[in-house]
Amino acid sequence: MNGADTAFVLLSAFLVMLMTPGLAFFYGGMVRVKSALNMLMMSFISLGILSVLWVLYGYSLAFGPDTGGVVGNLDFAGLRGITAESLTGDGGIPVFAFAVFQMMFAILTPALMSGALADRVKFSAWAVFIALWATVVYFPVAHWVWAEGGWLYELEVIDFAGGTAVHINAGIGALAAVLVVGNRIGFGKEPMRPHSLPLVVLGAALLWFGWFGFNAGSALAADGTAATMAMNTQLATGTAVLGWLAYERVRHGAFTTLGAASGAIAGLVAITPAGADVNALGALVIGLVAGAVCSWAVSLKYKLGYDDSLDVVGVHLVGGLIGTLLVGFLAVDGGGLVQFGKQALGAGAVLAFSFAVSWLLARLIQATMGFRASEEDETAGADHAFHAETAYDFQSVGGSTTRERRAPAHTATADDHTKVDA
Repeated sequence: MNGADTAFVLLSAFLVMLMTPGLAFFYGGMVRVKSALNMLMMSFISLGILSVLWVLYGYSLAFGPDTGGVVGNLDFAGLRGITAESLTGDGGIPVFAFAVFQMMFAILTPALMSGALADRVKFSAWAVFIALWATVVYFPVAHWVWAEGGWLYELEVIDFAGGTAVHINAGIGALAAVLVVGNRIGFGKEPMRPHSLPLVVLGAALLWFGWFGFNAGSALAADGTAATMAMNTQLATGTAVLGWLAYERVRHGAFTTLGAASGAIAGLVAITPAGADVNALGALVIGLVAGAVCSWAVSLKYKLGYDDSLDVVGVHLVGGLIGTLLVGFLAVDGGGLVQFGKQALGAGAVLAFSFAVSWLLARLIQATMGFRASEEDETAGADHAFHAETAYDFQSVGGSTTRERRAPAHTATADDHTKVDA
């Protein structure tokens, strides 16, 4: 066992675990106040469900011995046959270290989809959906991309840390579920602004920090590849912030905090599949393109009429496609039309498979237990309806109830209103 590499992979796993609560804050600040806790819970529940499923059969389906290039078998169900002394194939780190690292990917990926469905789905239905989705979509696709024998792995499609398996997969799956569930009440007619931009920035910062574990940790060794990935992660993310803000300033006339946070996530998404295979200039290109294009893409939901509440499609699907495709040309070793074709095939296969199966799963849940919340629950807010709690106690805000409030020292006059209007 290589102690340094083992420590590096374990610490990276802990960083990736932090990304799920970071995502909860990022999404939680973007929703209206009446659904803030529900948004946090839609991420947090993935920590519970996917941890259990991963040990029972998820790890085996994703990384067990190959079956037809499509999925692993159940040799490792319940982590059967794996001990503390079991090492990975190259003999560097314990299997448990690799398994817990990949477990955090499995937890985060379905949580990414939650932002697209904010404000309007039953919490119990969401829990069932992500359990089924992970089983029949994520685990097989992870095998395609990262496991020996997986057909995209054998085709040498480049996906170092999850452009296809994580971001394209989650983004298109979220779109399929949105098309089944439908739009929020008042979508396109009522303002649905973020209730707490400080929470959004906090969440984005936690995601940015944790993403170093996500990306550099995928090297599975404390080596030059990990260092390259860390450098390119920072470069692409910073450049994407600038690209998003530049487009936003030209298009809308302002540099918004929400835009800066969203631009950072777009850059992180886009560099995820590509960062180990491009140089620093390539990372800058990927980040700039991702920032500008994703900033444009989030507006498509209004033109096309689908209610992707928190821009999962515009950021994760589009950002994942940008990184997955651009690395075909920008890869330092072997980039060109042939590699671009492989990248396009891999992205297209994940798009088609994930969309079709996700749509069927969402339809199944809608037809059985019901996926969409009732109109009454949606109007009242998911926090009250499904959790019997509120994010903020507004009843404690205000003056004392034990004595009469004093009259205002000044009563507004017509002159005052004129000044305000002016």
